[in-house]
Amino acid sequence: MTRMPITNTPQTATVDDAPVISRILAHAFDDDPMMRWFFPDDASRETALGRYFTTIFTRQYVRQGVCERTDAAAAFWAPPEAQGVPDAETVQELTDILGDRAQLFGEAVETASKHTPQEPHWSLALIGADPAAQGQGQGGALLRSGLAKADAAGLPVYLESSKASNIPVYEHFGFAVREELQLPGGGPVLWGMWREPRRPADS
Repeated sequence: MTRMPITNTPQTATVDDAPVISRILAHAFDDDPMMRWFFPDDASRETALGRYFTTIFTRQYVRQGVCERTDAAAAFWAPPEAQGVPDAETVQELTDILGDRAQLFGEAVETASKHTPQEPHWSLALIGADPAAQGQGQGGALLRSGLAKADAAGLPVYLESSKASNIPVYEHFGFAVREELQLPGGGPVLWGMWREPRRPADS
């Protein structure tokens, strides 16, 4: 039996990719401290995460940001002009998904937003690979693709990691920890990370 080759080449994601992307990200973020804090019930987490990622992808990032995917990974980026607040309908949909954790979510978003750098920059909103495909370079391909776009614009990149084990990975791509932030209500720690733009010769 011939095995299909694994595609690591980033492709622009469209709204039609929502089912695949939400499934990839639900698996990728199942062990993420912040997502486990927002969705503490093991039995319902995968379904809730799928709804959460479908909502922010279809209602926010695919409309305003830069979304790319490979066969088993996805990344959402926000250039400076796309870093707006979700509209009221999106907020209501997320509130319904989060249930009694919605207030904690809102407080976390508000706290993090106060620490977002004010200078123009790209944001890596999220990136994740299905654990079954980790180690195949798919996340790295998406990181390089997005960073190249930010570099071409001459802009730095900001991200927030809620998983300590990911910090060395981002450091490998030129990020440095800028701030350590404790979320309110007993939430997890977020590490704000920053990467200055690079010229092609610096990459």
